[in-house]
Amino acid sequence: MFGLGTLGSFSQDATAIRKKHLNLGKSGLAIDGYDPVAYFKSNKATEGKKEFAVNHQGAVYYFLNAENKETFFKNPSAYEPQYGGWCAYAMGKNGEKVNIDPETFKIINGKLYLFYNRFFNNTLTSWNKDEANLKTKADVNWQKTFH
Repeated sequence: MFGLGTLGSFSQDATAIRKKHLNLGKSGLAIDGYDPVAYFKSNKATEGKKEFAVNHQGAVYYFLNAENKETFFKNPSAYEPQYGGWCAYAMGKNGEKVNIDPETFKIINGKLYLFYNRFFNNTLTSWNKDEANLKTKADVNWQKTFH
């Protein structure tokens, strides 16, 4: 039978493993401080505010307002970006963890995908040309990250 200490250490270990794979700034900030709920509510990238911060399993998210923060709490997995917040295109192309531009995104089947967009290289454009194939590969590559 498990004691509470065992469950607590398991939870801490799971959070540490998860955090290791997430795209977080040095401060542990996810999506460069953009509000994950706002992508879905307004279909645009909106910076969150520090006063509406939440630490969810090792990742700190900022929200535009208390309403978005509460919405997130009801179902965090519905709002967190896919592939730990790394570039979806790079994850699909070759399984790499590449930083993103939080303003370059796409919502597919109710899930948030983020993309690299710097130095005249918008990977969302490339993703759109072969989305089905890249998404399948990205899903497989992301699963390999944890094994």
